[in-house]
Amino acid sequence: MRKLSVADLPDGGTPATLAAIGGGWGPVRRGGISRYDAPGHRTHAESDVHVHDVPEIFTIVQGAGVLELDGAPGPRFAAGDILVIEPGENHHLISDGDVPLVFTWMHLSAPAD
Repeated sequence: MRKLSVADLPDGGTPATLAAIGGGWGPVRRGGISRYDAPGHRTHAESDVHVHDVPEIFTIVQGAGVLELDGAPGPRFAAGDILVIEPGENHHLISDGDVPLVFTWMHLSAPAD
């Protein structure tokens, strides 16, 4: 897992940015935007193991919380942070701010051969 800020992104547009932070993985395979109003909301059920075979990139738009990583509390995050979850890392976002948690998420494609 890597934590960046918007200021860490290179200039040059979306393809350059994803190549830089995605570690050579391909373009976005799927993605979306999510909103959670309640403090303490966890992005997946407590008993769920949530992993992917490609990187997932979260951009925190509003709110704050804690990333749970491989069953343990990880770093705190807030608006403006970018979280890069590596393939195989079990991950959940837990909101704890005073405003709704809003974030974008993207699953990258496998690297091109």
